Amino acid sequence: MNVKSLKNIFKGDKVVWMIFFFLCIISIIEVYSASSSLSYKGGNFWGPIIYHTMMLVLGWVFMIFVLNIECRYFKLATPIFLIGSIFLLYIVMLIGGVTNGASRWISIGGIQFQPSELGKGALIMTIAQLLSAMQTDHGADRKAIRYILIVSAVVIFPIFLENLSTAALLFLTVIFMMFIGRVPFKQIGKLIGVIFFIAFLGLAFVMFAGNSKNVEVENKKQNFTEQTTTAQEQKKETGFIQKMFHRADTWKARIDKFFSNKYIAPKDFDLDKDAQVAHANIAIASSNIVGKGPGNSNERDFLSQAFSDFIYAIIIEETGILGAFVVLALYVILFIRVGIIARKCENSFPTFLAMGLAFLLVSQAMFNMAVAVGLAPVTGQPLPLISKGGTSSIINCIYIGAILSISRSAKRRSNVKKEEDNAYSLLNVADV
Repeated sequence: MNVKSLKNIFKGDKVVWMIFFFLCIISIIEVYSASSSLSYKGGNFWGPIIYHTMMLVLGWVFMIFVLNIECRYFKLATPIFLIGSIFLLYIVMLIGGVTNGASRWISIGGIQFQPSELGKGALIMTIAQLLSAMQTDHGADRKAIRYILIVSAVVIFPIFLENLSTAALLFLTVIFMMFIGRVPFKQIGKLIGVIFFIAFLGLAFVMFAGNSKNVEVENKKQNFTEQTTTAQEQKKETGFIQKMFHRADTWKARIDKFFSNKYIAPKDFDLDKDAQVAHANIAIASSNIVGKGPGNSNERDFLSQAFSDFIYAIIIEETGILGAFVVLALYVILFIRVGIIARKCENSFPTFLAMGLAFLLVSQAMFNMAVAVGLAPVTGQPLPLISKGGTSSIINCIYIGAILSISRSAKRRSNVKKEEDNAYSLLNVADV
C-alpha cells in the first residue's frame, strides 16, 4: 500500500486519528488482561479478546465509511435515524432482552445491539439540525427550546426507564448543545430549575417506593452479559407502575450505598455483596505510581465487570497513576481538539454536531472514571472506545467517523475570513 492509498484511508484530523489509535491500543491490551474471568468460565483463552478485536475492526470499517461521507449529507439522514431509533427504543421495552433488570438489548438477525446507542446519536444530530435551522443574529430562536425538549423527551424517556445514568448524561449533552447553540440563558436557567425540581421529586419517589433489600447490588458473581432473559418473562406478573419503574429498587440501593457514612471494619466487609466497589478500591490502592505492569492485575479475577464498567480501575492497577493520567488526558485532548475543529467550521450544523458527539463521549468517559475511583454511584456506563462491548464500540467508532468527516469536509470559516479581509483591504485602498 503506497502513501497515497494511506492518505485516502486516514482522512480527516490527524490528532483525532492519533487519539483514536491510542485508545484502541489501550483497549485491546487492557480488555485482554481484564478478561481472565471470562476466559476461565468459557474455557477459551483467546475468545474474549478475539471477539473484542473483531468488534473494533468492524467499528473501524463503519468509521472509515462514515468519514468518507460529506457532513452535509448527515442532515438528510437525520430524520431516518431519528424515526428508526424511536421505534426501536419503544420496541425494546416490550420485547427486549433484560440485562441487570433493564430492557436494553434487542436482537435482529441474531445480532444483539442497544437501541439507546443509536438513539443518542440520532438525538444529537436532530438537535444540531434544529439549532442550526433556527439561528438568528441574536442567537437561537426562542421557539427552538420547545422543539428540542419535545424531541429529547420522546428519545430520553424510554432510556430513562431502563438506564438512568445514560439518560442523565444524554440530557446533560442536550443542555450543553443548547448552551453552545446560543439558546437564551434565561430559558436554559428556567429549564435547569425545573429539572432540579423534577429530580428532587424523582429522588423522593425512589427513596419512598424503592426497596433496596430486594436487590443485591453488584454481586461479584453477577455477569451482566450472561444473565439475559426476556423483558416479558421478568415483568409479566407486575402491574403498570411496576413495569414503568421496576428499576427503583436498584436505584435506591445504589444511592444508599454511595451516601452511607457508616464505618465498616475490614473483617465485616461483605465481599459477596459489595465486590465491585471493594475490589476496585483494592486495585487502585495497590497500584502505586507506575503500577504492576500490563497483564499483572490481581483484582481482575474478582471484578465481574473488570473488562467493562471497572476497566479504569484495572488500568490504574496495571499502569499506576501515570497510566490513569494518560487515559484521562487522551479524552481531554480529544474534546479540546474537536472544539478547535468545530470553531473552524463556517456552518453551524457541523459545529453543533461535532461538539455534541465529543461532549457525549467525554462526559461518559469522565463518569466511568468517577465511578471506578469512588466519586460517583455505581452504574453501567462503559469507558468509550476502551471497555469491552459490541454495539457501544461500533457506535463510538461511528461517532469518531462523523467527527473526522466534519474535520475533512466541513466548509472552513478561515476561507471566508480571508475573503472578508481582502474585501476590507480593497475598500481601504479605494478610500485612499
